Amino acid sequence: MKRISYLIILSICLLLVASLKVAAQEQEEEAVETGDVVLKPMPQNKNALFKSNEEIRYKIQVSNNTNQYQNGKISYIITTDEGKKIAIDSVHLSIRGSSNKELLIKISPKGAGFYRINFIVNLPEYDDTVRRVFGVDPEKIRSQLHKPTDFDVFWKQSREQLAKVVPSYRVLERRDLSTDEKRVYAVEMRSYGDILIRGWLVIPRDGKKFPVHYRVPGYVVTLKPNMDNDDFIAFDLNVRGNGNSKDVINIGTDIYSVVNIDNKDKYIYRGVYMDCLRGLDFLYSHANLGIDTSKIFVEGGSQGGSLALITAALDKRVKLLTIQVPLYADIHDNFAISESYDKQVFPFKVFRKYQSQHAGFTWDKFFSTFDYYDPQNFAPMVKCPVLMGIGLLDQFCPPRCSMSLYNHIGSTNKEFVCVPNSTHEVNFNYFMFQNLWLREKFRIP
Repeated sequence: MKRISYLIILSICLLLVASLKVAAQEQEEEAVETGDVVLKPMPQNKNALFKSNEEIRYKIQVSNNTNQYQNGKISYIITTDEGKKIAIDSVHLSIRGSSNKELLIKISPKGAGFYRINFIVNLPEYDDTVRRVFGVDPEKIRSQLHKPTDFDVFWKQSREQLAKVVPSYRVLERRDLSTDEKRVYAVEMRSYGDILIRGWLVIPRDGKKFPVHYRVPGYVVTLKPNMDNDDFIAFDLNVRGNGNSKDVINIGTDIYSVVNIDNKDKYIYRGVYMDCLRGLDFLYSHANLGIDTSKIFVEGGSQGGSLALITAALDKRVKLLTIQVPLYADIHDNFAISESYDKQVFPFKVFRKYQSQHAGFTWDKFFSTFDYYDPQNFAPMVKCPVLMGIGLLDQFCPPRCSMSLYNHIGSTNKEFVCVPNSTHEVNFNYFMFQNLWLREKFRIP
């Protein structure tokens, strides 16, 4: 009976969240759809992904919010994701005042890759641009691995150094944060370089053994106790410099990613990657708390997406992997794509600033360090089932880079979900699918 009541409550909560999401999306659309004439481009394929032999079609909904007849044109410009213009065309637009109209744009088939398409409305007294991205055969995208010859040796030595650090685990129940349904524990441990790191463990009370949702953080993000999982133990780890793990490293977002970037042995992410493995050590050392070590899945978004993938690559104790918009993936192509941006964004906004302020720090020097840390170079080592979500409008993690990473993943059991109008995020539907995917893989009713 208790189990049934939980499921009912969960269903109600999901419906509530869904309604809130719809309301938020409607508000966002209302906020976007302002102006005298509004364009709403909709790809024929809902996820904006096409085959290389397929004509690309967009239905354009046009709303004339003025009382005047409008006569002009709608142009569209297609460029590669590196900004190279490959097509430009236009269609005539005539529309009565206070009315709507639909137009169909047909584009000849393209080769595998991602393409930016800008729709531009040109009227005598009004101009506007709507930016979109579509993909063609993303699973056929191939990128070069820039893997150093001593890559495997480097990470083997890193793990050996981690193993020499006595973890000195501490687990403290936080009764002030616990509820009738869940116990909350503050945990801490020593990691690479003898750095103290902390996290949160949340264990449901109504059972003896649970699979584990192990979450690693985004870029300088604070993870807090995760109270949303009823069927999983939730373990949220704050790697060094994140959340409650700032005793030794406490720096802002402007410089975190460039700490010791001129030295591959001391670069901050060497310790960060090892922190994620130390988190697995903690879980395996505390099976007595009800942890089912045969069912651990690791999840993360942005920086956390890459940390999760690298954890699964370096440690086969990870049974499932779910990642969203993985940061730093395919760093060489990311660099090339970022050069075409009108305004620099993270991460190359930070990298370029550092490079401009440090004489002698060339891009060759940058890559000579970062090639040891590029998530793409770890991807072939991942063998567990994988689910990835991406947003097509993401400039931090361009979709081509995310898919290059995905295509290098060594698992034969992998899926991806594409959200066409999202930037550096996925949407509610993705997480609903992820929940079902996890339940199927772990056989959770």
